[in-house]
Amino acid sequence: MSGRTSGQSAGRARRQAGGRILAGLGATVAAMVWVPRAAFSIDGGFEGHARDLSVVFVDLPLIVLGGALVPLSVWTLTMRWTRRPWIGALAAAAALALGVWGLTEWWNPRQHPDPGYDIPNM
Repeated sequence: MSGRTSGQSAGRARRQAGGRILAGLGATVAAMVWVPRAAFSIDGGFEGHARDLSVVFVDLPLIVLGGALVPLSVWTLTMRWTRRPWIGALAAAAALALGVWGLTEWWNPRQHPDPGYDIPNM
């Protein structure tokens, strides 16, 4: 009976490792999508006029947390329902792709300087 118990604990450890890998991958992908969109708010444009560091202190932690939790929660629920790791990984990847798509559609930090700073044509 101890052989079966050790086999079950090894399978559980593999499933937990799969969930952790998906959470790390999701956080990394979310941060990589965040960086180019937030670059102007961090830099601030001409003389730092449009600098908005709330994207670093508020948006980045929320985006990374969501990127980690969405695939992890989908993985966990799928593993409870199906007990097949490949279905869980596929569902988590699809949820991450939908989450990144939703992030790029919804989250729009400032991208261009204020229109009052255009040089008039003479």
